Amino acid sequence: MPGFVQIMEIKTSRIDELEALVKKMQEERGDSLLSTRAVLTADRDRPGYYVNIIEFNSYEEAMKNSNDPATSEFAKEMGALLEGPPKFYNLDVRQEM
Repeated sequence: MPGFVQIMEIKTSRIDELEALVKKMQEERGDSLLSTRAVLTADRDRPGYYVNIIEFNSYEEAMKNSNDPATSEFAKEMGALLEGPPKFYNLDVRQEM
């Protein structure tokens, strides 16, 4: 069971480019990714808005990932594809059903 979830809300009209960038990052980093699962969703009620839900085993692993230079480089490249800064939610998992 994951112990920490990070939710990132973004707005972009360049979702295909963003998905290609994510795929490239996954191929380059492979097993070094610290997340246990990530899901990219599209908001049906607000076209152009997306929510990325990323699960980690712990807050500490999430922060280790956030501080990784490769993550920082990815965030910089991703930011160029967004229409404004992402909005983050950092959530401790209390219960899973």
